[in-house]
Amino acid sequence: MRGVPLSRSSESPAGLPEHPQQAGRAGVPVQSRGTAPHEAQTRTPVPEPVSASTCANAHSRGLGRFNGWRRDTALSVLLECFGSHRWALRMAAHRPYPDLGALLAASDEAGYDLSPADIAEALAAESAPCLHHAAPRAAHLALRAAHAAYESRFGHVFVICLDGLPPSQHVDQVLAAIRTRLAHDPDEERALTAEEMRRLARGRIIDLVTEAGSAPGPFRAAGQPVG
Repeated sequence: MRGVPLSRSSESPAGLPEHPQQAGRAGVPVQSRGTAPHEAQTRTPVPEPVSASTCANAHSRGLGRFNGWRRDTALSVLLECFGSHRWALRMAAHRPYPDLGALLAASDEAGYDLSPADIAEALAAESAPCLHHAAPRAAHLALRAAHAAYESRFGHVFVICLDGLPPSQHVDQVLAAIRTRLAHDPDEERALTAEEMRRLARGRIIDLVTEAGSAPGPFRAAGQPVG
């Protein structure tokens, strides 16, 4: 089913729908990396507001646990944040981190120092944003066609950081971004992809530290979805 074309009347020259709402995608959440299909709907409700002090305490506890993990445990979880072994090894080796800001700064610095081969390794561990299985068929076809067009041009999966956007906007944002980025030359897209990967890593690290700090008992890092 991957790459199935849409009807001519609804396609742009690049083969992507001109009007996202016509595909029945309004309000359909995109499933991100590490989210099982049945979990997509459970994340829709808006959580109760959490105070800044509560978040800070959770981050402090989570960072403490992260700093104290065995090396193999830390590497396993870091690879879920960014699939480059060079990046994960560097991040694990530089522990302990004094605060979350230092951890995020180290993540950015390590990401900027990666070679094209390291980025390619991390991209190979990514999966394209997908929809909940109950989404309209037209929405699945539109998203698959968009991803197929992108991968055919650039040879790797499309990645984008959607932090800060409500789930109802995710699908339209992904399709609009793919349409724009298909016009990039390979060097321009390579640089933008690396930046999106660094942004994804930051968000996943924040989630990681938050989850570790909120766990009532010993946090089981291995196998925990991040991001």
